[in-house]
Amino acid sequence: MRIGVDVGGTNTDAVLMDGGRVLAWTKQPTSADVEGGVTAAIRAVLEDSGTSAAHVSSVMIGTTHFVNALVERRELDRVGVLRLASPSGEALPPLTGWPEDLAACIGRHYHLLPGGYEVDGREMAPLDEVRLRDAALDLKARGIAAIAVSCAFSPINAAMEQRVAALLREVWPEAAITLSSEIGRIGFIERENSAILNAALTSLAARVVRSFGRAVAALGIEAPLFISQNDGTLVSAAQAEAYPVMTMGSGPTNSMRGAAFLSGVADAIVMDVGGTTTDIGVLASGYPRESSISVDIGGARTNFRMPDILAIGLGGGTRIHLDPALYEAGEPAGAALRVGPDSVGYRLAQEGMLFGGQTLTASDIALRTGQADFGDPALLPAMSDAVVAAVDGRIRAILEEGLDRMKTGRDKVTILAVGGGNFLIPDSLGGAAQVIRPPHAVVANAVGAAIAQVGAQVERVVSYDALAREEAIEQVAALAREQVLAAGGDPASLTLADVEETYLSYLPGRAVQIRVRAVADLAFEAPAGGEAAAIGVPHEA
Repeated sequence: MRIGVDVGGTNTDAVLMDGGRVLAWTKQPTSADVEGGVTAAIRAVLEDSGTSAAHVSSVMIGTTHFVNALVERRELDRVGVLRLASPSGEALPPLTGWPEDLAACIGRHYHLLPGGYEVDGREMAPLDEVRLRDAALDLKARGIAAIAVSCAFSPINAAMEQRVAALLREVWPEAAITLSSEIGRIGFIERENSAILNAALTSLAARVVRSFGRAVAALGIEAPLFISQNDGTLVSAAQAEAYPVMTMGSGPTNSMRGAAFLSGVADAIVMDVGGTTTDIGVLASGYPRESSISVDIGGARTNFRMPDILAIGLGGGTRIHLDPALYEAGEPAGAALRVGPDSVGYRLAQEGMLFGGQTLTASDIALRTGQADFGDPALLPAMSDAVVAAVDGRIRAILEEGLDRMKTGRDKVTILAVGGGNFLIPDSLGGAAQVIRPPHAVVANAVGAAIAQVGAQVERVVSYDALAREEAIEQVAALAREQVLAAGGDPASLTLADVEETYLSYLPGRAVQIRVRAVADLAFEAPAGGEAAAIGVPHEA
């Protein structure tokens, strides 16, 4: 039996699954210490199902804590940046283009050092180990223990970054080191930004992930703990501590994977409606479509793996801005009516009119139209049919615009409606062939965590002049398969989820970047802790 947990900013959802069956599910308030909410959620599904902790084979947890910390500018470490790209890489210093408040939280502690590679892999400048040691001692003297190392074209050749890491450990063994080649892709500024963000989350990641471990242990569960990643696969707790940015998109990814599993539909558009926002993403072969452009995280441009998600300001707690004097008037025109984007969020039960509050929300309108079946209709104010239709039409227009922005063609598509606020999605939408609400849709995120697979993505730059295409792809695929099996994947379910070739016209010969992603179901006897360290770690040559 597996337990899946999704820790959101408002609720902590959990499910207990036996194979493909959901035996129990719950929604519990997320606690300030994280641990309490996770413990309550897991305890609830165990008690509801009458299951002993000894029968749990694995626990999978997804969380939005890390992306929320960046957005809210809280609990971030100061970061020291060592950039190996001088002299040509000095025009734009680290943190260029960052929001000033985020840069102030992290601090502008950087050293511009000689080093790096050209686009064809040639050394741009030799590494100056004397200056490097001086930089490390400077950061140590200032007490900056989170260090991000970036090197020009390190995804093509990571040797210089690895040498820097070795020297840093000699000077300062306690420092937490993030290498950009292990986080991002080609694209220097975005890759460096990704490494800095990862380093800034060092202390928070340790606290959050370890609190998960304590919650599981407190309930007597001895099964291995895994954390879900941006691409829907799993990492060990140790890897999540080391690479928290790789888990930042796990919330919407879990919802999408859960929607695919619960509905049996592998290709669709998922609308995950929460209390504040609706996340819209595309499912392709049962996995979220990956963003092909730089992703903005908290105002900083990054290029690590993230799902292609559109977040719109519409949820169950979204405020409806309309003068009460117009409630019984004719259809409100133009600016007289506005839907969101602000929301009462988790305060819906106190502020929403359907619960006796004074704020008109999207849930109130859904109850009035018969889409929602909770709350007390008698508490709603008198509203004319024209006003209700106008608000409902505005909500529909917001959803249809979001759908159009995520579609890649003119054909109608299947919509999977999930999340606690999925009642806001009407049974028919312009551009939709059908709207499906799978069973247990309100906890699709926790289901997605529970059914997550182990995976590995391997990237290499090769020359088709030196190796035949089929041979080169197979070599990269073999590395990915090896990592999945080492991480605890079931050999019987091992498959290649994606093979991507990108021709690099700026390199000599027929140079190609090959990216292979392999996945497998988690074997029952999956290794725990450090033995699962290879799960999902990006490797770039």
